[in-house]
Amino acid sequence: MVCFRELSLIMLCMLVADGIAFAQKAPPVPNRPWDAASVKEQLTVPARPSSAFIPNPVTTYTLAELIDIAEQNNPDTRVAWENAKARASDLGIAKAALYPTLAAVALAESARYDIFVGQSYYRQTAETFSPALFLDYTIFDFGKRSHAIAISRNNLLAADFAFNDTQRKLIFEVMQTYYELLNRQGQQDAAEANLKNAQTVEQATEARLKHGLATLPDLLEARSAMAQADYDLQATIGATEIAHGNLATALGISPTDQVKLEGIQKLEMPQTIDQTVEAAIDKALSQRPDLLGRVAQLRAAAAEVKGARSAYFPTLGLNGTAGLQRAYTEQYGFQGTYSPTHEIWRAGLSLRWTLFDGAAREQRLARAKADEKQATATLDAIRDEVENEVWSAYSTARTALREQRAAAALLSAASESYDAALKSYNYGVRSQIDVVSAQQKLAQARTADVTARTDLLTAMAALAFQTGDLLNRKGP
Repeated sequence: MVCFRELSLIMLCMLVADGIAFAQKAPPVPNRPWDAASVKEQLTVPARPSSAFIPNPVTTYTLAELIDIAEQNNPDTRVAWENAKARASDLGIAKAALYPTLAAVALAESARYDIFVGQSYYRQTAETFSPALFLDYTIFDFGKRSHAIAISRNNLLAADFAFNDTQRKLIFEVMQTYYELLNRQGQQDAAEANLKNAQTVEQATEARLKHGLATLPDLLEARSAMAQADYDLQATIGATEIAHGNLATALGISPTDQVKLEGIQKLEMPQTIDQTVEAAIDKALSQRPDLLGRVAQLRAAAAEVKGARSAYFPTLGLNGTAGLQRAYTEQYGFQGTYSPTHEIWRAGLSLRWTLFDGAAREQRLARAKADEKQATATLDAIRDEVENEVWSAYSTARTALREQRAAAALLSAASESYDAALKSYNYGVRSQIDVVSAQQKLAQARTADVTARTDLLTAMAALAFQTGDLLNRKGP
């Protein structure tokens, strides 16, 4: 019969062998994918949270509403938020060092030793139990704790600005994908209108052919133009679906959820840029969260240098213990005795001054100074980058403003030209080629108008993004 110890040993060997046999290993060869079948059942992607927003298919959502939805559902905001909360906890930990540490301890001890009396040793055993309170407090450390608090405080500021920057980027991402979807929907509407115009030209050509006023090549040319218009429409439908998925991703919802938006033609177009480029650059330098976060990191690096210097000075501390003690003593040849419960306490001051540590303090100080210089150089580089980004965004916005006005004028002229060409063709004073050409120019003008509108809105949003205004207003 197998004893319990042998059975336990057998089971332990089986568990170890099973772990070795089924443990995750590196891919055996470099030229084939790793077979992940053994771990797929253990690694499952969590389902989308039940609290995720589900859009109402009959509700038309504005841009501001979509931004609110994204801020509530997009996981990037939660990541930045939790990071800021963690840095706030770091600050609380640093501030806690200013206060004493009080701990409840229970000390139990059993000791045996021999006492020399006369010409013999007498064995004695003593057992003690002492519940007590332990106090440890740093009285003075030449600013070491205050510098640690300054580091944590500036790291918290940097995390808060990083959270704001995440919000800024998310708002701009929603605006970009929103305008892109409006652009695709506008292109689809324009393509549908172009198809109707091509069908109108084809019908007019068929009617003229029946009366002997047009030729078969004219009809074939009209049908070719209609087929091209239908092809363009199908391409725009696919692009619209892709743009919808991009917007859904920015909102933090499933791409299968449909979001109803107002048309591009209903949006009011900006007429001017309400600030100079110099004012835009000054505004960016004063409120861009990524730039202000770098300033906070520079201040943290400066505090790190001061903290490294404080390590050269001594630290004065207070520590002590106070409590009760009860002991039992047994001595060879004598009967054991109990001692009554009595108070114990101990208090002391300690001055600790590190005189030599293998140049570790020198290296920490050198590293802190290098980090501070790196933070300064990084801040200078980002400042130059911010100025260039605002300059580029401002120039793009001015160009988009002029292009939108030109596209609107082009669409008006192309519409009048097409109407006149179709009417003249029906009267027999214009050729079928003229009508098809006018129809194609109108199609190009419609596309240019939609593109110019969304480009202008996107450019104005990009300018607000670069100056940091998106955190103050949800829209260009």
